[in-house]
Amino acid sequence: MDAQTTADRISAILDEVETVIIGKRRTVELVVLGLLCNGHILIEDIPGVGKTMLARAVARSLGVEFRRIQFTPDLLPADITGVSIFNQKTGEFEFRPGPVFTNVLLADEINRATPKTQSSLLECMAEAQVSADGVTRTLPRPFFVIATENPIEYRGTFPLPEAQLDRFLMRLSMGYPTNAEEITILEKQIHSHPIEEVQPVLSSEDVLELQDAVKEVYLEDSIKRYIVSLVEGTRTTDAVTLGASPRGSLALMRCSQANALLNAREYVTPDDVKLVAESVLAHRLILKPDARVKGVRAAQVIRALLTSLPVPVLQEAA
Repeated sequence: MDAQTTADRISAILDEVETVIIGKRRTVELVVLGLLCNGHILIEDIPGVGKTMLARAVARSLGVEFRRIQFTPDLLPADITGVSIFNQKTGEFEFRPGPVFTNVLLADEINRATPKTQSSLLECMAEAQVSADGVTRTLPRPFFVIATENPIEYRGTFPLPEAQLDRFLMRLSMGYPTNAEEITILEKQIHSHPIEEVQPVLSSEDVLELQDAVKEVYLEDSIKRYIVSLVEGTRTTDAVTLGASPRGSLALMRCSQANALLNAREYVTPDDVKLVAESVLAHRLILKPDARVKGVRAAQVIRALLTSLPVPVLQEAA
C-alpha cells in the first residue's frame, strides 16, 4: 500500500467524522492519529462541545463496537473489567466481560471515579488485556480509549495521577465553534442527528493495517535527535519540576510518523514533530509552584522549546 493510498483511507475516516463534528478538523485528525498509533486520547473540555459525539462518530466510521462508561464515585473496577458469577447448573464460576471488552471505549468524565476505579483502566490501556481471578484475557483489536474530563468542575472529582496521565498518548481540547459553524450545527440537527447517517468507511482489519503502516514510516537520524532533544528540554527547563519520560519520546516519534502518513509521506519531517508536540508532551510535565503562580502553562513551555531548538535539515532537502 503506497503512501497516497494510505492517506486517502485516513482522509475517508476524517471526512465521515466531519459530517458530525463541524469545524474541528485538526482535533479530529489528532484523535484519528491516536487510533493509528495504537494509543489513547484524553479530551479535556467543557460539556456540550461534542466529545461524546466525536467518539461515537469515530466508532461508526470504522464499523466497530462502541461502548460508553459514565464514571461516577460509586463505580467499581469490576463494573469496568467484568466479574465472575457462580453458575449453579455447572458448579463453576463464569466470567462476564465488562464494557472494556470493546473496540472504542468512551470513559466519560473519568475524573469522577475513585483512584482505585481509575487505575483499573491502566492495564487495559497499557497492555490491551484484563487480569481477573488469576486469568489474563486479551481485549479486542483495535482497542481505543477516549476519556473525557470537565475542567470547570472540581467538586466530587479525583484528579488523574501523573502515572495515568502519562498513559494517554495525547491530551486535547475542542473549544467553541465559530458563529458560522454553530449555525451549520443547528441546521444539520433540525430533523435528525447526523450521527445516524455516519457509515463505515473502513473495517477493524483496515485499522490494524494502518497501525502497521505507521510503524514503517522512515525517521532520519537527525529527526530522532530532534525528538530526544525536545523531550530532554522538558526535563531541564527552569519552570518544570518533572519533564517527559522516554515514553514521551516514543509517543512523539509515533505521532510524528502518523502525521507524516496522514500527509501521504513515507518519511517524517520536523514539521510533523512540531505539529503534534504540544498535544503529546504538555500533559506529561509537572510545573514548579512558582511557575504556576506566574501563570505559566505546560503548553507554553513546549512552544518555547520548539522556538529555541535548532531545526534539523533533512538530507533530501540539503
